[in-house]
Amino acid sequence: MNWQACLHAFLEWSAVRGLSPWTVQTRERALCRFIAWCGERHLQPADVTRPLIERYQRHLHHARKTNGEPLSLGFQQQLLLPLNALFGYLVRVGHLHANPAADLELPRLPQRLPRSWLSVEEVEQVLQHVALYGAVGVRDRAIIETFYSTGLRRAELVALTLRDVDTRTAIVRVRHGKGDKERLVPIGERALAWLAKYREEVRPLWLRGIDDGRLWLCPDGKPLRAGPLTERLHTLLAEAGIDKPGACHIFRHTMATQMLENGADVRYVQAMLGHSQLSTTAIYTHVAIGKLQAIHAATHPSATLARRSKSRP
Repeated sequence: MNWQACLHAFLEWSAVRGLSPWTVQTRERALCRFIAWCGERHLQPADVTRPLIERYQRHLHHARKTNGEPLSLGFQQQLLLPLNALFGYLVRVGHLHANPAADLELPRLPQRLPRSWLSVEEVEQVLQHVALYGAVGVRDRAIIETFYSTGLRRAELVALTLRDVDTRTAIVRVRHGKGDKERLVPIGERALAWLAKYREEVRPLWLRGIDDGRLWLCPDGKPLRAGPLTERLHTLLAEAGIDKPGACHIFRHTMATQMLENGADVRYVQAMLGHSQLSTTAIYTHVAIGKLQAIHAATHPSATLARRSKSRP
C-alpha cells in the first residue's frame, strides 16, 4: 500500500469516526509533510521504523521558517502526533505488524502564562466601539460577547450552529472541542441578548439560498471563517485603542482571569474552558495576581505585624 492510498484511507477513517473537519485537515497537513520527507528518501510505509521517525523528529528540531526562526515546540508536537494515529490505524487494518511511532517521546512544551488579557474597562471599550459598524457591528458585538461570556476557542466559536445555543437554558453546546470532546458551557444574559439581536435582525438579511444552520455569517452569506475573524478582531482592538497582542484568544484569557479574580473555583473554570488537565487552567491562578496580593496583604503574618507597628504611637 503506497503513501497516498494510506493517507486517503486514514483521513476517511478519521472523518467516519466523527473527528472535526479541522482535526482532519490538521492531520492531513502534518502527514503530507512527513510523506514528502519520506518521498525524498524513497521510503514507503513498510520502510518506516522507530529510528527513522526519531530522525524525522531531529529534522523538525533543526528546521527553520522562512524568517530563520526554529519551529516552535508546539508546532513540532502538532506535526508528530498524527504519525502515531496513522501508523496505529495501519496496524489496526493489518497493513503493518507494529506501530513505529508508538510511545514516541514528544517535545516537552514549556508552561507559559497567557501573554495578555483585558480589564473590564477595556472590554467595554471594545464593545462600545463596534457600534460604529451597523449590522456588521451587531454581529461583531454578539461574537465578542459570546467569546467573553463563554471563553470558547476560536475554532469552537466559528463552528457553532443555531441549535448549539439554547436560549431557554442559557447553555452553549460545544460539539467539537479540542480533542473532539463535547461540553456544555453557560452563557450570560447580555451575550444572549446580543445573539438574539444578531439572529433576528442581521442574519436573515445575509442568508443566501438554503440555510445550513451555521450561526455566524458574513454579509455575502458565506460562513465566517477563523482567519478572517482573527483579522477582524485584531482590527477592532487596535481601533478601540487597545495596544495588546492577541485577538480571539485574548477574550478567553480575559474571561478565565476575571472569573478567578472574582472568586470562581478553578475547577469550574477548567470545565468552562474544556481543559483536560487542571494544571492547564492553573496558569490563570498565576495571572490573577491582584487577588492573591490582596489576600497576602490581609493574611500574611509579616503584613499583620507591619500594621501593628504602624499603629503604635
